[in-house]
Amino acid sequence: MSTTPQAATPARRRGVAAARTRHALLRVLAVLTRSVLIFVPVFVVATFVTFALRSLSGLSPARIQLGEEATPEAIARVEAEWGLDRPFLVQYADWFGGVLHGQLGTSWTNGADISTLIGLGLGVSLSVATFALVIGVLIGFLLGTVAALRRTTWIDRTITGFVTLVSVMPAFVVGIVLVAVFAVGLDLFPAAGYVPAAEGIGPWLTHITLPAVALSFDVIADVARQLRGGLIAAYRENYVTGAVVRGLSPRRIFFGHVLRNGLGPALATLGLKFPSLVGASVVTEWIFGLQGFGRFANDSAQSGDVPAVQGVLVVSIALVVAFNLIVNLVLARVTPASQRGV
Repeated sequence: MSTTPQAATPARRRGVAAARTRHALLRVLAVLTRSVLIFVPVFVVATFVTFALRSLSGLSPARIQLGEEATPEAIARVEAEWGLDRPFLVQYADWFGGVLHGQLGTSWTNGADISTLIGLGLGVSLSVATFALVIGVLIGFLLGTVAALRRTTWIDRTITGFVTLVSVMPAFVVGIVLVAVFAVGLDLFPAAGYVPAAEGIGPWLTHITLPAVALSFDVIADVARQLRGGLIAAYRENYVTGAVVRGLSPRRIFFGHVLRNGLGPALATLGLKFPSLVGASVVTEWIFGLQGFGRFANDSAQSGDVPAVQGVLVVSIALVVAFNLIVNLVLARVTPASQRGV
């Protein structure tokens, strides 16, 4: 019994949809495999360099615990207690094995577990950085899109000027202004402190809003600039001209061709932006009274706590690697150029 064309069409469509799904999964898997093959050696080399900092620094827990007047015998005894008398590669292998299990060592200054100390500050910084990234992406996306759609007009020039102004404003200056206006003047937000999300979403949001806004200015500027440039470049491509000739609507041209091809530079920028928001906000955390990751890193460096500094660097490296991996996967799924392996 022959199959009618009407019956064959749905089956053919399902087959095409299944093939596209398999192709998309294979493409994402290929990108994931390629990224892992790149990032794993990078992580290993970066952690090796990080661990070597102790030997290069010349610092010792004995100097911190016993002071500068310590005798060589006392120094040797303390270093042996910390396992620093072993060969360098043996120390690194032992430390790297702990890193793979989430154990970053013990603080030289107070004997506390570094993973616990970093976890306390990292939760604060991740909350602020994530909110800052959301604000920056939403506003930057809006400004960059409007500027590209109204390119060469007064709207484009106004947005470009605003983005340029925002990009040169230091986060600590913005933070001081926000505290003076919205916390002290209008009493809309708390001036300092942090409340975990477990104690209430409302208090948590009110405490992270001002620092997140202060940190988001740089994200807004970068996303808007990169997106505007990417969209304008996409509008000049031949496939857009062909879409116009075929009579496609401006909305379909923008969402179906221009946006997907113009997102690449803006998404790539976010790969390094989020880790920098987490770790490079020391001054902002001081202004808003936050005991975050950046402040912990600064305090550890000033006290000469090498294991804590090493832990901070390892977490920073992991954040960079993980977020860039996510960005690569998103690029592979969204942008046609990445789908073709370009």
